[in-house]
Parts: sequence; structure tokens; C-alpha cells
Amino acid sequence: MENKNVYAIRNLRLCTKDCLCLYVCPTGATDTENSIIDVEKCIGCGACANACPSKAISLMPVELPLPQQKNPAVVDALNGMIAAKSKTGRASYQIAEETESETLNRLMKAVSQSSRIIAEDLSREAGFMLPQSVNTQKVLEELVANPPSADFPIEAAKGLLSTIKFQKNNTPKNNTAMPSK
Repeated sequence: MENKNVYAIRNLRLCTKDCLCLYVCPTGATDTENSIIDVEKCIGCGACANACPSKAISLMPVELPLPQQKNPAVVDALNGMIAAKSKTGRASYQIAEETESETLNRLMKAVSQSSRIIAEDLSREAGFMLPQSVNTQKVLEELVANPPSADFPIEAAKGLLSTIKFQKNNTPKNNTAMPSK
């Protein structure tokens, strides 16, 4: 049964290489050299996802739903937490680099990484990390126009702007600026 509203994707971390998907896919979309399912061949039937014993294959909608509007007070609070976690991450990384204690070095690197992960989660909740969102588009455009450092990869940001299919009809009334540093 063809369903062009969805296509199959494979999570390589979950894939156990049982390869049942190869035998049930009617179009051969799962039979690729790089393990990435061929979206052009995929008809969205879901046979591969149903057959996968490791549940590494799922169906992804072609058109993603628009993000929900965020309460401005919540976004402001999240941005404050993002700034605090970023500051903690930078400070702990600097301590890790400057200390001669192996134990303190390892601890501070763990704190730095943990702070980064938490800041990413907070950013996602604030509406900044949905790649197809208007917020992401605005952040990328701002970074291209005003790079934060001399070694910022402007061409990579321009590449993202030209390849991501940003959602239309999504005009958020809030959280359109990057969180402060």
C-alpha cells in the first residue's frame, strides 16, 4: 500500500543488521550501500518498519506539523537557563583545561558536557532546535549576517539555509531571537 505522506528512516544506532527489511521492501529502497533508506524509492508502505526486529526503522511524515506556540514567559525563563548552562559549560571546560589534577579535569569535562546537553534540551523546548522551524531559519540568518567569531563556518550556515525546507505559515509571536550568552 503506497503512502506518499510518509517515508521510512533507519536509526543506525538501533539497527542490528538482521536485514529483514531487505526482503520485504517492494521497491528496494532499503537496499543501499550506506544503510540510509532511499527516500526517492520509498513508497511509505511501512513493510520494512513492521519487519524490523530491532525497531530501527520508523515512518517519518513528509510534512512535519508546525511547532506549538510557546508562552513568552516560559521562553524567557528557558533562555535564562540556557544562558546559565552555557556559562557553566564554558567555565567548567576552562577549569578542565587549566587544572593539573586528572580527577578535576575529568569532573569538569563531565560538567561541561552535561551542561551542553541540558542547554540543547532547553533550546529545543524554547523552540530553537527544530531544524524546519522559522526560529531556526532566523537564527541561521542572524549568524550569517553577524558571525559570533572570526572562525564561524558561514558557508556551512549558508548551506543549511539553502538545503533545509523551512515550514511556511509559521509566524511565531515570540522566541524569535537567539538566547543571550
